[in-house]
Amino acid sequence: MKDVKDMSKEELLGLLEDASKNWLAHDGLWFRAVENRYGIEAAMDLDRNAWEKFTVIEAKRIMKRLGIEPGGGIPALIQCLKFRLYAYINVQEVSEVSDSRCLFRMNKCRVQEARKRQGLPDFPCKSVGIVEYSLFAKTIDPRFKTKCLICPPDPHPDDVWCAWEFTLAV
Repeated sequence: MKDVKDMSKEELLGLLEDASKNWLAHDGLWFRAVENRYGIEAAMDLDRNAWEKFTVIEAKRIMKRLGIEPGGGIPALIQCLKFRLYAYINVQEVSEVSDSRCLFRMNKCRVQEARKRQGLPDFPCKSVGIVEYSLFAKTIDPRFKTKCLICPPDPHPDDVWCAWEFTLAV
């Protein structure tokens, strides 16, 4: 029998990808169960409440794992974004990086693409995303201001699901 400590780097990366997919599958199944019983508005409200807490927990754990102290600005945010669970199963990019600003784009979103395959409309995640990305960034550095550039239900190009601007308030 094999233990995690006996796995190769490739096997561990595969395990991390599977864990990320499992987390996202549970999140989606939970959301749809709440939506089916209580409706979309209640599901969205509860989802926002959960993300208010989860995104802070995720940011703090990433920072601890990487030895990043709060207040690290743009470099710390970029580093932490690479270690979110989403990063292992979605395609994302950071661009237009300066000392006080960067843009983050989700080019391929597993949630949205699964809905597309099922013939469902885009998930209107903007209100949840504003909570998620704003609090994630503020946990890394309280000076961050987060602006949503596009996110469903907004129209978006085929190669970008959502885009966010992070700026450091001076």
